[in-house]
Amino acid sequence: MFFQKKSEFKSNLFNQKDFYRQFIQDLNNSNNEVIIESPYITSSRMETLYPVFKELLARRIHIHIVTRDPIDHAENIRHQSTNEILICNELGINIVLLRGYHHRKLVIVDRSILWEGSLNVLSYSNSQEVMRRIEGKEWAIQMIDFLRLKSLSSR
Repeated sequence: MFFQKKSEFKSNLFNQKDFYRQFIQDLNNSNNEVIIESPYITSSRMETLYPVFKELLARRIHIHIVTRDPIDHAENIRHQSTNEILICNELGINIVLLRGYHHRKLVIVDRSILWEGSLNVLSYSNSQEVMRRIEGKEWAIQMIDFLRLKSLSSR
C-alpha cells in the first residue's frame, strides 16, 4: 500500500461521452509533458489524436505512451497496435512497452493533472466507461512514484 499525507485536490468524473473534450483541452493547455498509459492502441482512435499530438510535439511537449507490448495482444489487434507504435516513434513520441498483460488506463499532464479510470484512451470506441480527473500535483506525483515512472524524464 502507498500512503500520502492528506492534501487538497479537485476531482471530477467523466464518462465516455464527455471525456475527450476535457482530455484534449488538458493536452492543449499542457506546458511540459504528457504521460498516457493505455493497454490498447487502435488506428481509428489514434487518427483523431495525431493532430493534437503533432501540435504538442511542435511546442516541444514531451509525450510518453506506456502500452502493452503487441506480442501480448491477440493476433487481430497485434498488427494494428504495432503500426501505431511505429508511427508514434516516427513522430518522436516516447513509447514504453510493458509485458505481462498490462491493463492500466491513466493520463498524467504536466505532473499536475491525473486521469484514471476504465477508458482505454488510445483505443476507445463504444463501451460505457468512467474516468476521474484529479487536479493536484501531489496526486500525480504519487501515481508516478507508485508506478515507478520517474524514469520518464520531465524537463
